[in-house]
Amino acid sequence: MKALLLILLAEVCLASLVPEKEKNPQYWRNQAQQTLKIALKLQQLNTNVAKNIVLFLGDGMGVSTVTAARILKGQLQNMKGEESLLEMDKFPYVALSKTYNTNAQVPDSAGTATAYLCGVKANEGTVGVSAAVTRAQCNTTAGNEVTSILKWAKEAGKSVGIVTTTRVNHATPSAAYAHSANRDWYSDNEMPPEAIQQGCKDIAQQLFDNIPDIEVIMGGGRKYMFPKNTSDVEYQNDDKYRGTRLDGKNLIDVWRDKKPKDKNSQYVWNRSDLLSLNLMEVDFLLGLFEPIDMMYELDRNVQTDPSLTEMVQVAIKILQRNPRGFFLLVEGGRIDHGHHEGKAKQALYEAVEMDRAIGEAGGMTSLEDTLTVVTADHSHVFTFGGYTPRGNPIFGLAPMHSDVDKMPFTSILYGNGPGYKIVAGERENVSAVDYAHANYQAQSAVPLRQETHGGEDVAIFAKGPMAHLLHGVHEQNYIPHVMAYAACIGQNTDHCSSGAHHSTVGPLPFLSTLTSILLLKFLF
Repeated sequence: MKALLLILLAEVCLASLVPEKEKNPQYWRNQAQQTLKIALKLQQLNTNVAKNIVLFLGDGMGVSTVTAARILKGQLQNMKGEESLLEMDKFPYVALSKTYNTNAQVPDSAGTATAYLCGVKANEGTVGVSAAVTRAQCNTTAGNEVTSILKWAKEAGKSVGIVTTTRVNHATPSAAYAHSANRDWYSDNEMPPEAIQQGCKDIAQQLFDNIPDIEVIMGGGRKYMFPKNTSDVEYQNDDKYRGTRLDGKNLIDVWRDKKPKDKNSQYVWNRSDLLSLNLMEVDFLLGLFEPIDMMYELDRNVQTDPSLTEMVQVAIKILQRNPRGFFLLVEGGRIDHGHHEGKAKQALYEAVEMDRAIGEAGGMTSLEDTLTVVTADHSHVFTFGGYTPRGNPIFGLAPMHSDVDKMPFTSILYGNGPGYKIVAGERENVSAVDYAHANYQAQSAVPLRQETHGGEDVAIFAKGPMAHLLHGVHEQNYIPHVMAYAACIGQNTDHCSSGAHHSTVGPLPFLSTLTSILLLKFLF
């Protein structure tokens, strides 16, 4: 009798979780019909030339992270969460990307960045070079460099920018400008002597040498720009933030010296200086807001560090002054770091902030002339489950205890990582800890100091000119080729000079050409 009462009580509780309008079948039918109407409108493809390209890269933002971030976003708005929409959810075209590196089933962020920025798959741990380069072997680099879509855009006369929440010489941004056999060669301090002797340059140096006229660079990484033991401007008494360079160079000065004297070049290291700039007069901007990576959004000092959204606002305002358009790479880089540390709350708040930046960029640009792509480099062994009821707090407990060890568990879990803990011979009882804390490390099945990447496909969301070319399942290196084709840059220009690529939204090139032929026949 008691068991029956518990079952009835559970059914009553579950029923109360259903919004009243969702009990009516017509609600779901109407919703589906509205979605169908939107889908049918996509039959008229946007074949414009993409004047602008914005690539948002959520580092480590696998599909499970996207779903959990969607729920978190909704719950932060006092909704149940599942029905919420991320900005990327509103994009009309979605594809899947195969993320493996040429030598790795489960990839890293360097080889993947080379794929989606340079259009060539590469080995794990290498950036801006082909798979002919062996990681950490400098002498395999020469002749095997590959260029990125950022360089293609710059060569076509567009303005270009990089915005990241990691250090600006981290794996993702470095593939846009550097050619390195090792992603960890942040400054010459991290390089072996033989690599320097063989002529390889550190990634920070390459940032200012390889493409010296990048209009906007923002993120972290100050310590790699200054001579060894130079005190950091913000953390003057903290040894771990001191400069690292062995060559004695101040790369901020190097950056300034490379700029034309008639141009306004601004270096800033804090939020207030950034937001006080007259952006209509800034030609080149270098913003380095932390010695290493930027703080997690949940920990961010709002006095000194701008948010990702604020950096994107500034970047677009500067870049869009170029009548030829721009290319902007935006990385939500610390989603990945949160997952590696087993701190799902940090990771998901990073994802929500990146989605806010996506919305801001969408409001500042037009579907008519701006191709926006949102994707990830790889996934993580992050999951959430446990038969949670509708509206269950995303960082909350599953509704039942394990039927093996009789302990409660959180919905969010990791396949491996630092959250593995045994207390008195048993799995830790999570009800005795603050599992909603920002730095709580979710339980994992296998103990590791750092949680690992996941190897499954990741999503590609796209909107704007030629976005329909991202469809189905693609190799990751296909992405920059689509962006280049849409923008008529790099090797993808023949269709533009022939007039087949139109500057207005309308019929497909073939249909448009056919219409012209018929019209000429009628007239003559």
